[in-house]
Amino acid sequence: MTATRVGFLGPEGSFSHEAVTLLGAGTPVACGAIPDVFAGVASGALDAGLVPLENALEGTVSATIDGMVFDHDLMIVAEVVLPISIHLVARRGVTIDALTRVASHSHALAQARGFLATLSPALIVEATSTSQAAADVAGSMEPWAAVSSRMAASLFDLEILAADIADHPDNATRFVMVRRHHIAAPTGNDRTLIVCFQDADRPGSLYGLLGRFAARDINLTKLESRPTKLGLGDYCFVIEFDGHVADEVIADCLADIQAHYMKVKFLGSYPVTGEVASQRRAEVSQSRREATDWVRDLQGRIVAN
Repeated sequence: MTATRVGFLGPEGSFSHEAVTLLGAGTPVACGAIPDVFAGVASGALDAGLVPLENALEGTVSATIDGMVFDHDLMIVAEVVLPISIHLVARRGVTIDALTRVASHSHALAQARGFLATLSPALIVEATSTSQAAADVAGSMEPWAAVSSRMAASLFDLEILAADIADHPDNATRFVMVRRHHIAAPTGNDRTLIVCFQDADRPGSLYGLLGRFAARDINLTKLESRPTKLGLGDYCFVIEFDGHVADEVIADCLADIQAHYMKVKFLGSYPVTGEVASQRRAEVSQSRREATDWVRDLQGRIVAN
């Protein structure tokens, strides 16, 4: 499942660019906006795309989840979690006191609300990405600044006026890689993401849906409602849970929901990342081997009457 051209939210120097580099999945290709990443993958111009799914402080990235739910039929095949450090950057010689404008992506601005409040009366402006904000600052002679990564500051020859300006420590963003059609092979420590659409709004619908997972001891890792864009009060449910569609219990649960309860859109099964995940995969594999041996031992004791 090797990708050669991987789209990301550009320009170069964005956190998405860092995430692509960290994942090492292919040649990074900068795109102007998240919808452009999806469109490139859907058309075949890109082999894959890496997009931010959620931030530890600001939650789900709406452009990503809505693009997958409503606009395209793509599959998540991998994820990567990137620690986020944001900095105030400007052209060399510009001072904080002289700033008239500070720009960045909406999530980055939200993560530094407290610090940015101290920069009044500088105007706070949204940009399509943190690196685009840095590029705009580098290309202007005005006393502007951007909230961006250290990588962007280096690429655009900007000076860091204030480092680590986020209001809360331990910030991180989870990025996901999307492709056409492909479903990643099971590893033993995977997650699956689906969207469930109600055929009618009725009491207990969410309770009944969640009961399908509870009855099978499937652990939910994410649950949120999203407006379907069909009318006020019309929502779908985005659900992420432990397991892979190749697992019999997961397949049975999805079939049950699709056949008897709600329409399901499958967004992918993919391996959980990180050292802890690798250790967990090894533990799960060992547990499965032991469970299989146990069942086979029981089957070996069967005696015909």
